[in-house]
Amino acid sequence: MIKFDRLWITLKEKNISQYKLIKEYGIDYAQLHRLRHNMVVKTPILDRLCNILDCQIQDIMEVVPDEKEE
Repeated sequence: MIKFDRLWITLKEKNISQYKLIKEYGIDYAQLHRLRHNMVVKTPILDRLCNILDCQIQDIMEVVPDEKEE
């Protein structure tokens, strides 16, 4: 599973709010909703976020292994 928990940490460290992402950088509210719920997000959005935040992809997302069912 891909999780975007690191995005919220990086936003806080860079002092950029979700409101600012929407109003100043043109990130769509629906995309932020998808990120908040660890849903599928297209690569261009991730690229834009990395450029806005001047960070690497691992600063906004991580891969967490799925739990195995027994």
